[in-house]
Amino acid sequence: MADETLWVFGYGSLMWNPGFEFHERQIARLPGYHRSFCMRSIHHRGTPERPGLVLALDAARDAHCDGLALSVGPEKRDDTLAYLRARELVSSAYLEVMREIELRDGRRVDAVCYVIDADHVQYCGGLPLEDQAAIIARATGGRGPNTEYLYNTALHLRELGIEDPELTWLSRRVADLAGH
Repeated sequence: MADETLWVFGYGSLMWNPGFEFHERQIARLPGYHRSFCMRSIHHRGTPERPGLVLALDAARDAHCDGLALSVGPEKRDDTLAYLRARELVSSAYLEVMREIELRDGRRVDAVCYVIDADHVQYCGGLPLEDQAAIIARATGGRGPNTEYLYNTALHLRELGIEDPELTWLSRRVADLAGH
C-alpha cells in the first residue's frame, strides 16, 4: 500500500486549507455520511470552557457528502498521513477510515476520511440549527474564530458549485448574530 497514490476526502477545512501538497483535486462524493456541525471543538475553534463546533462526517442512511478528493503521490504518502493524523486526531473524536468515494470524472477510489466517533464525548449530533448558530457566533479557539471556519467552508462550497443548504442557512444566521 505504501507505493500507491493516497486519496484524501475533504469536506470542511481540508477543502480550503489542506496543509499538504497534492497532485490532483477532484470534486467527489462520499455515500453513507453527511457533513454536519456535530463535533464540539475544544482545540481549534473553541476551548474546553467554551467549545465551538466543527464539521464532521456523520453516518446517515441514504445520505451523501460532496467535497474534494486530493491525491498524494507515493513519495509524500507517509508524511501526509503523519500530518493529517496530528491535525485531525488531536482529541480522538474523529476516526480515520478508508471509504470508497466517487470522483466527478466517474472514477471510484478508496480515500482516507475522518468521520465522527458517535460515542465520543465531543459528539453532539442532532443539535438544532439555531443552537449551532449561537455556538458558532461566539466561539474562538487556537486556529481562530469559529465564524471564520464556517464562512470559509461555505464560501469554498459555493465556489465549487456544491450546494449545502444547512451551511448556507448557518452562514446567514451566524452573520446576523455576530453582526457581520
